[in-house]
Amino acid sequence: MAEQKKPLVTNIFTADPSAHVFNDRIYVYPSHDLPHDGEDNDEGDEYRMEDYHILSMENLDAECVDNGEALHMRDVPWVSKQMWAPDVAYKDGKYYLYFPARDKDGIFRIGVAESESPVGPFKAESDYMKGSYSIDPAVFVDDDGRVYMYNGGLWGGQLEKWKTGSFDPEGGENAKDEPEVGPLVVELADNMKEMKGSYEHIKILDENGEELRAGDEDRRYFEGPWMHKYNGKYYFSYSTGTTHYLVYATGDSPMGPFTYQGRIMEPVIGWTTHHSIIEYHGKWYLFYHDCELSGGINHRRTVKYRELKYREDGSIITIDPYKD
Repeated sequence: MAEQKKPLVTNIFTADPSAHVFNDRIYVYPSHDLPHDGEDNDEGDEYRMEDYHILSMENLDAECVDNGEALHMRDVPWVSKQMWAPDVAYKDGKYYLYFPARDKDGIFRIGVAESESPVGPFKAESDYMKGSYSIDPAVFVDDDGRVYMYNGGLWGGQLEKWKTGSFDPEGGENAKDEPEVGPLVVELADNMKEMKGSYEHIKILDENGEELRAGDEDRRYFEGPWMHKYNGKYYFSYSTGTTHYLVYATGDSPMGPFTYQGRIMEPVIGWTTHHSIIEYHGKWYLFYHDCELSGGINHRRTVKYRELKYREDGSIITIDPYKD
C-alpha cells in the first residue's frame, strides 16, 4: 500500500481532518475551505467555512468518496458564521458531530449534531453546548466508556479571551515567562450533548515537570488537539501554531497533566497544522492537511495521510511531510 501523499479529494478544499474507523471503514470529518480573494489575518477571517462534507474510504487502498453536504450553517439556528474544524464520536448506535462556530455575538461556541449514519446528514441541536467556548473540538471515548472533549485555540479561536472565566474581547496571551494558556478538557454527559461539569485547563509540562511557558512557541499549545491511546498511555497531540509543528505529550490520565515528548511532523506548506491519529489493521496513521495543491494559499487546503511509526519506547518517529 502506497502512502497517501496526494490529497484525498480534489473536488473541494478540505482541512482539519478528524479521522475515525467505524465498522472497519475509514471516515474523515474535515472542515470545508471556501475559495475567495479576501485577506489573511491573525483572526482567521480568511476561513469562511459554512458546511461539512464527510469523506469515506472502504480501506486505505480504496478511492476516497465525498459523501456530500452533511450539515450547513443555515440549518443551525445559533450560528452566525465560520463553522470550523469538527470531530465525531459514536455511542449507542448514533454518531455525534461536534463543531465550532461563531454565535450571533461573534463568540466561538461548540455545537453538536446527531445522525444514525457516519456520513450524515446530521441534525443540529437548536443551541450550542452550554458552557462551551473556543474552537477545535476533539472527542475521545476511553476504554471505560467515559467520553472527553478537548478543545481550544489561540488568536482567532479566542481561547486567551476567556482567562477570567468570562469573555473579554480585549483579553490577550500570557506574558512569555508565564505558563501558557492551556487547552481545555471536559467530560461529556451520557447523552453526548452536554458537558458534565465545566472546563479544566490541561497542564503540559516540560522535562523538569514545569508548565510550558507562553513564550516557548516550539512546544506550547496553540490549537488543534487530538487524543489517542497507545500501549496504555494517553497521547495528547496538538499544533504549536506560530512555529507550525505538530507535537505531542503523554500522560497517565485523559485529563492530564501531560509531559511534552517531541514532534510528530515538521511544518507543512501553509500556515495552519491540524491533524488526527487512528489505528487501522494494526498500523497507525496520521491525517493532516497542507496547501501544496493551491500553491500555498492558506484557506485552500487539502487533506492527506501518512503512516505513523513508534519506537520501542513508545516515542513517535518525526515525519517529514515531503520525504519518504
